[in-house]
Formats: sequence, structure tokens, C-alpha cells
Amino acid sequence: MKLGLQLGYWGSDPPADGHVGLAREAESLGFDSVWMAESWGNDVFTPLAWIGAHTSRIKLGTGLAQLSARPPTACAMAALTLDRLSGGRVILGLGVSGPQVVEGWYGQPFEKPLARTREYVDIIRQALRREGPVTNAGPHYPLPYRGPGAVGVGKPLRANTHPLRADLPIYLGAEGPRNVAQTTAIADGWLPLYFNPFRPEIYADQLKDARPGFEIAPMVMVNIGDDLPKTLLPQKMALAFYVGGMGAQEHNFHKNLMARMGYEAEANRIQELFLAGKREEAVMAVPDRFADEISLCGPLARIKERLQAWRESPATTLLLMGTGGPAMLRAIAEIAL
Repeated sequence: MKLGLQLGYWGSDPPADGHVGLAREAESLGFDSVWMAESWGNDVFTPLAWIGAHTSRIKLGTGLAQLSARPPTACAMAALTLDRLSGGRVILGLGVSGPQVVEGWYGQPFEKPLARTREYVDIIRQALRREGPVTNAGPHYPLPYRGPGAVGVGKPLRANTHPLRADLPIYLGAEGPRNVAQTTAIADGWLPLYFNPFRPEIYADQLKDARPGFEIAPMVMVNIGDDLPKTLLPQKMALAFYVGGMGAQEHNFHKNLMARMGYEAEANRIQELFLAGKREEAVMAVPDRFADEISLCGPLARIKERLQAWRESPATTLLLMGTGGPAMLRAIAEIAL
């Protein structure tokens, strides 16, 4: 089992050193990868370029680059550029985001996310393989473009910079059953937001056709401390925000996922409280059991014991996130690596 460092996305201000210190600590401890995210603030590639310039071995993962943030050829350009500059360390993690962000921030339609993802991934793979000019006959990213407003002289092109790796790994963030099943067919890995190693049956049918070598890299919150309920609180706060408000009431993929994991009534209650402005109550409505199942919290000895369930699960890399800084990374590395 490998370890990764999930740095997430920035808040109102970037960290003082751009996360370089944590990334270098993770690299020195033997972590396999470091990951950045984007929402509607910082982009995902620029911080990784900064981190890549200050490290030498650790892989650089986009977790996640949002499809609607850039056309697929622009995403391929960013990935191949960073991969060349870093000496072949990029893992390209992609995700569709949600309709609130896609239509509210990027001003694009959210319809047919599975079909859009298939086209997007195919175009990127074409660009990286460089076997010929990149074309796409699909309705979402037509290349060359012949639609309204077109001049009509668009020409299929092949990347003039040669990618370092034609097989640069592509992982997909996916939550719905059909989306996860598609991920096993078109991607090299899956980035689950919530993953429960104690209930493998949740994913068994979706992962049954995954080929050998398929990577599964869930995000796992870590909080070390003697008071278990207290250490679970950051995970419960994150769950309340995502399940309650990170998505429209009718289109919240995180709430739907929690429901499929056996907590439907609780998920509905969390959303109801959060949208009513009762955020503290929403946090308290998150079951400790659920928060505990998808995280590594509590005393270090307990975390070491519960790591066994993750080792026995289909997960291949744990993307750790938390507020413990270098001390947390060292503690987990000591018991996991």
C-alpha cells in the first residue's frame, strides 16, 4: 500500500510556502505522490509546478482537475508540459465537478457527464499518443469545431511538443455507480472521495471489471489524538459541508453516495439542517460511525490497527489529508511504510 499527500485547494490565501515544506517532508518519508485540487479559486496545475520545482522524486497528482475548467486539448497541454518539466512525475486526475460549479462558475452546461468524460479522456489520450491529428466527432468537444459561429477553416492538429509519456496515467474522480464502472474501463485509476474499507461490497459490482494494475486512491482524513470523538470532529465538519451544501439540493452527489453507503436517513437530515442554516447541528448529525469508517482517527495504536482493513481492501494508495503537519506524516509513515 502506497501513501500520498492530499493538499486540497487553497482557502482565501495560499500557504506561506505553497505547501513546499510538506511536500518535501512527504518525499523524504517515502510518500509516493502529492496531490492538489481546484474548486473556484486556485487552479490545480500552477501549485504542482511550484512543488515540482522544489522536489525531485514524488509524483504530482491533480486531484482533481475539473473538466469544465479547460478544453481537453488545453488540459493535455498542461499535463504534458508539467510532465516534461518534472521528468515524468504527473498523474492526471480528472473530475466533472457538479452542476452548481460547472454552470455557475464556468458557464457551461452540465448535461451528460459520463459522455463528456469519455470524450474528454479520449481526446487527451490522442494528444499524448501523437499518432495523428486530434479529432473528435462527439457532440461535447467537436474537433475541428464546425458549429455556430465557426469560420469553417478549423484544422485538425497534432501536438508540436512531444509528450514525455504517451501513457501518462489518467485517474478519474467518480461517485455514482455508472461513473465508477466507466472509470474502470477508460482510466488507469479511481479517486474516491469517500471509501469504506469495512464494507467492500459497496464497490464490488462497480469494480468487477477492473483490469490488473488498476489504481484506487481514496482520500483519507487523518487526525491523531487520544479523544476519539474529538478527533472525528474535522471529518464530521467536512462531511456536513459536502453532504449538506456542496451541491444543489436536488443534485448533490456526495449526499447520494452517503445514502448508498447505508446512511440515507442521516444524509437527508444533514442536508436539511445545513440548508436551514443550522450548520453546527448538521455537523452533530453526522454519525460518528460513518466518519470513523472512512477516516483514520484516534490514538496512533488504534490507527495502526485499523490500517489493516485498508491493506486488505482494493485501495492501492491512501491520499492522506489533515492538519497534523509534518508530525502527522512522520507518524503515519512509521506505521504504514
